[in-house]
Amino acid sequence: MNQNISSILKAVSKPGRYCAGEYGQVIKDKDRVAARFAFCFPDTYEIGMSNLGVRILYGALNREEDIWCERVYTPWTDMQEQMRLHGIPLTACESGDELRAFDFVGFTLQYEMCYTNVLSMLSLAGIPLYARDRGEDMPLVIGGGPCAYNAEPIADFFDLFNIGEGEEMLPEIVRLYIRMKQEGRYSRAAFLHEAAATIEGVYVPSLYRVTYCEDGTIEAYTPIYDDVPKQVKKRIVKDMDKAYFPDKPVMPYIETVHDRVMLEVFRGCIRGCRFCQAGIIYRPVREKSASVLNDQAKCLFEATGYDEISLTSLSISDYTQLEELTDLLLSWTDDNMVSLSLPSLRVDSFTKELMDKIATVRSSSLTFAPEAGTQRLRDVINKNVCEEDLLRAVNVAFEAGKNSVKLYFMQGLPTETYEDLEGIATLAKHVIEAYYQCPKRNRGRQPQVTVSVSCFIPKPFTPFQWVAQDDMAMLEDKQRYLGEKITDRKIKYHHHDARVSRIEAVLARGDRRLSRALALACEEGFGFDAWDECFDYDRWISVMERSDLDPAFYANRTFGLDEVLPWDVIDCGVSKAFLRREYEKALKEMTTPSCRETCSGCGANRLGGERSCCPTCQQ
Repeated sequence: MNQNISSILKAVSKPGRYCAGEYGQVIKDKDRVAARFAFCFPDTYEIGMSNLGVRILYGALNREEDIWCERVYTPWTDMQEQMRLHGIPLTACESGDELRAFDFVGFTLQYEMCYTNVLSMLSLAGIPLYARDRGEDMPLVIGGGPCAYNAEPIADFFDLFNIGEGEEMLPEIVRLYIRMKQEGRYSRAAFLHEAAATIEGVYVPSLYRVTYCEDGTIEAYTPIYDDVPKQVKKRIVKDMDKAYFPDKPVMPYIETVHDRVMLEVFRGCIRGCRFCQAGIIYRPVREKSASVLNDQAKCLFEATGYDEISLTSLSISDYTQLEELTDLLLSWTDDNMVSLSLPSLRVDSFTKELMDKIATVRSSSLTFAPEAGTQRLRDVINKNVCEEDLLRAVNVAFEAGKNSVKLYFMQGLPTETYEDLEGIATLAKHVIEAYYQCPKRNRGRQPQVTVSVSCFIPKPFTPFQWVAQDDMAMLEDKQRYLGEKITDRKIKYHHHDARVSRIEAVLARGDRRLSRALALACEEGFGFDAWDECFDYDRWISVMERSDLDPAFYANRTFGLDEVLPWDVIDCGVSKAFLRREYEKALKEMTTPSCRETCSGCGANRLGGERSCCPTCQQ
């Protein structure tokens, strides 16, 4: 480390973010590598190091002998200031090389409010923001992750996107690049065309012409070549038992958000919550077997020494082998003082047996997500739980000595009334009452219910993708109203910043015209907009107005059911007809059973997987 860098690290917060050299990092001989991939996480080191997807893709690329994948994280604001002051470019953790030296610069896009970090990282690296401005000597910029399902707001900044799961697709993309280089027929344009035409799941925005109607809505997406698909179909890993598993993760020097073993149990979700994008885009359900998971858990424990294992999925209690898995894990975790964490339990499947198995978890509180305060609204969103389910679940916790419960809700849901909002306060009060009615409660402690309420954001590829978000005045009025209804000091009320939620809705439902505002935001130093201390709503509105954009057009407008949507160029596996049926059922307050009870014909299983034989889904 040179003297200049050493002195800079002494002047910034958490210098361990920038030291690299961690146990488990992959170092390769540059002379024996045919392609280099800089994997960028557009947030801080301690958040990025906790991301399971990054660990998986980092390992999947590095197991290819002639491909070297390295890690890059967004420097915090103080470090960015020092880098710009001293002319230090953004570099990769493993080699310390500038990003411009890489063949690919990849970004995982987990959250819309991180888009400004993507652009600031490109700027720090000296890579032109717009894909059209990059020459043959520049890296190919590739994106993936859940936000890539509507990549249009940032499409002009990326050369290509991988749509869906990347363990198999990313190596295919890099292998095509290597082959074209070795055959002497590589150019950026030729590579992008061939990748889009031959690799399923590759979306190249520059190969599609977008036209608009007079009212500002999209008229059409038209491929400029006949061999480029009109819709890009997402990729999935069909057999999770054979999927790549990172057995030697990089170990951080500093504390990270999730300092524990992250064990991915299954992908997809059998539920059909109508607000939930993840529940749609990760279909169909594909499980790992309990024996494979147990072996992987042992492997990770031995490699890391972590004393907690978190079983991750969208709804862990829907795992069909959960009892067998927990029994297998407990057969050795107790002896090794390792606790189990089940972070995504549903209230209708929380049992005393599960409570007994996770009793060693250090946290004294449990979290449940009723999402809405009344049964009517829970039916609208297809939550398929009732108040009795919640009260039964909290009683199990209270009997086990717990006294603290967190409840997650949303406000601004379609058809919501002030009566529904008041129902949140009533439900929290009923939980307090249940504590005092529980004969086995811990009588030496007071109950504590934390009510956390986020603002509804209409997301692409959900039955509510057409719905308008409440305007700012309505969102803030609803937050004030609920606050007035919660009067018990044993109930704590927290709500998300409605201003952040509005900008998130704009970016979630936006089109390519938003690139003007994002480029201007980068020019004016925006970054870390997911962090309260960095977000500035008035500055966001200003850059949109100066870019001739109306935020209400994207966030607060009801999209037409027959309108071409910005994300219609992507095929997520679930049909638009199914989403429309679910939207219409929501307006009639009708529920849809889980996939385990009956097939609702969403179409996802035509992609293959556990239930690919379903004749309804294959239609």
